[in-house]
Amino acid sequence: MASVIRVTGAWTGLLADWLDQQQLEAESLRLELDRWSDQDNVPVEVWRRLLAQGLALRPEQPAPELAVGACVTPSHVGVLGYLVLATDTLGEAMLAYQRYETLFYGTSLAQIDVGEEDAEIRWPPSDNELGQQADGVAIAALVTFLRRQIDEPPPPSAISFLHSVDADSAEAYEAFFGCPVTWQDSHVRVRFPLRYLDLPMPRRDPTLRRLLDRQARAMLQALPQSSEADRRMQRVVLRMLSDGEPTLAKVARAMHMSPRTLQRRLSRHGLSWQQWLDRSREQLAHQYLEDPSLTLADVALLLGYSEQSAFNRAYKRWTGRSPGRDRRQSLIG
Repeated sequence: MASVIRVTGAWTGLLADWLDQQQLEAESLRLELDRWSDQDNVPVEVWRRLLAQGLALRPEQPAPELAVGACVTPSHVGVLGYLVLATDTLGEAMLAYQRYETLFYGTSLAQIDVGEEDAEIRWPPSDNELGQQADGVAIAALVTFLRRQIDEPPPPSAISFLHSVDADSAEAYEAFFGCPVTWQDSHVRVRFPLRYLDLPMPRRDPTLRRLLDRQARAMLQALPQSSEADRRMQRVVLRMLSDGEPTLAKVARAMHMSPRTLQRRLSRHGLSWQQWLDRSREQLAHQYLEDPSLTLADVALLLGYSEQSAFNRAYKRWTGRSPGRDRRQSLIG
């Protein structure tokens, strides 16, 4: 069965931000972008059409889709922006992207291959493929997003696309990525030097740092007067939440201590493991619900729930209200 690709409404905000950057009015296009902006599913043919309409406003610019991709911020990728916060290296960030790509495109397509000198992330063609302009936006956004997290990032080793462009655009692609670009390949590919995967993620991007600060504040509210060991436990739990329920045993193992020692540490705060986990999730939930780029399903995933219904029940137990109600209230306020 063929994979059906879509994008999210938050992703279409890239084009709106590019229109702002270019000081283009494009009133009818902006109205349509606004209509799609809060949708979880935007059909790929709609995204292709809107993108082509916008790029046609700058016919004198070679490969303007690259500038669209370079506008990327965490708000355009929603839950993936938060998941990057949980990674310590570029390699972990790439694996997180592969694991949760389905939240973004509606299907999982990315393949990662690690060789002796290079690591490659690639995407095969599909029946409703994005097309060259949209592929250019996506890869420009991916590389830009990673560049912003790392001090003095090396360029990719190579990049490939399924289609071809004119000579001026091909030159613009190589200048943007700083590496050879191959056309009419069997896959869209981004290849990095293997050493690139071990680069730490200092999270230089100011927007990501703000998200990280908000997460840290939420966790501190769950456990006031935290020691450094307590904060290390909080960071471990944040990393584990998106992979499912973080148990006392799993967290203790990650911290190289026994479950009994970890529970004793929490007991000093008058809390059991479950009480602290619930309190942490509640504080994080309040933060996530204020972010319009996250759906309720995204929030449930970030908090470690396999189903949104389980998150809804837990939130009602914590607050006496539904998360949907508090989401609407936060957006109005």
